[in-house]
Amino acid sequence: MPGKVYLVGAGPGDPELLTVKAQRILRSADVVLHDALVSPEVLALIPSSARVYNVGKRCGRARITQQEIHALLLMCASQGFRVVRLKGGDPLVFGRAGEEMDALRASGLDFELIPGVSAATAAAAAAGITLTDRRRSSRIVLLSNHACAAGSQVGAGASANGGATVIAYMPGEEYAGLAEQLREAGLAEHTPCALISRATHPDQQILTTTVGNLPSAPRLPAPVLVIAGEVAACAAGMAAPETPTARQTAEIPVEQAAGGY
Repeated sequence: MPGKVYLVGAGPGDPELLTVKAQRILRSADVVLHDALVSPEVLALIPSSARVYNVGKRCGRARITQQEIHALLLMCASQGFRVVRLKGGDPLVFGRAGEEMDALRASGLDFELIPGVSAATAAAAAAGITLTDRRRSSRIVLLSNHACAAGSQVGAGASANGGATVIAYMPGEEYAGLAEQLREAGLAEHTPCALISRATHPDQQILTTTVGNLPSAPRLPAPVLVIAGEVAACAAGMAAPETPTARQTAEIPVEQAAGGY
């Protein structure tokens, strides 16, 4: 009988952020193909009997092509193995899961998606940032480092007037290009930015700056995620946004306070 492929989100690094289902599937795997950014602590959950392949790509260097990954997935699953394709963060965000799903569908092999905690939400939590806030941000714009490097536009959706939070995954060493993209999208020079390095790892670092000062910001250890927008003012080291005082809050009518978001 053919096996099954599980496209599993490994989360941002902290093994305690794995879902219960992801842990269960990983511990019962026959074969695991994992990305380079999956943490050693998560990899330690793989049973010693499983065959493990590092198919990660770092800094544009790939030890294996995407087509070779497809071939390996298909070969192992067709031999009846329980195959886990382990991806950092959430497999549906910049994880090339769509290409792998297409290959599996074309071959008629069974697969299942197991979502994970994304790098964006993990980094925001580490920095004490809420990605949306009805007072400051009603949209989230996700960018990959490839989009920034290629000079593609962030777009009108990131306009400061539209109240967007812009999240750039792995911006690389060149922050000037990203800063220019943000300015062209309407974010002002003084717009807060937070740079989160190795979110949820023991050595994570958080740096705060602004769009205008982003090009001169220190380069932190990869992977790095940049959060730009008014919500980033809540990050550690930046002034907290104004909030109602206790007296003001008490004066809000009950029926109005119960409205929610």
